[in-house]
Amino acid sequence: MVRLYVVVGVAIVAFTVFTLIDLVMTDRTRVRALNKLAWALIILILPAIGGILWLSIGKARNGGGAPARVAPDDDPEFLRGLGRDQERDKETDERIRRLEQELSELDVDDDGKGGKGGKTGTTD
Repeated sequence: MVRLYVVVGVAIVAFTVFTLIDLVMTDRTRVRALNKLAWALIILILPAIGGILWLSIGKARNGGGAPARVAPDDDPEFLRGLGRDQERDKETDERIRRLEQELSELDVDDDGKGGKGGKTGTTD
């Protein structure tokens, strides 16, 4: 009978430690009904019952008020980011076009011939 008490006592202590660690590691937005300090006191004062209460009613299972994950094509924030990326791509393309034009203008031989597409500085 003493062995049973020891085993039950160790199980209760382990469960209490588990629930306290779970309480500490849980994000503040997922704690329901009371604040974390109050839950810690309840878990410590009522070891088995406090832990059961914490896991059943104190901790939100679905992440609190956090929005559920949605597919990227259903996420408005993601879609707004795509619009910015497309604008940035247009600006980059325009900048590349201007730089290529400037390079082609600079790539004129001393003779006044355009060196576009050919090798410069070579003699035949």
